[in-house]
Amino acid sequence: MRAKRPYIVLSFRATVDAMAWEKHCLAEHIPGRLIPLPRELSAGCGLAWRMLPEDWQCWRERFDPAAYDAVAQVEQ
Repeated sequence: MRAKRPYIVLSFRATVDAMAWEKHCLAEHIPGRLIPLPRELSAGCGLAWRMLPEDWQCWRERFDPAAYDAVAQVEQ
């Protein structure tokens, strides 16, 4: 079994917001990927952006908080 590790997960209000976020991140070379919203979280559209905590620390100051709904740390 693979060891679980912590990730930062950003949730979105609507699918269109998640898709726009993915497009922005790919264009800006922001690490992470779009995933189904983890079961332990219940919010928004069912999609989330997952990234490593180290990447979150590097990029969070450059993110517009209005672009996503919530931020949580999960282990996957």
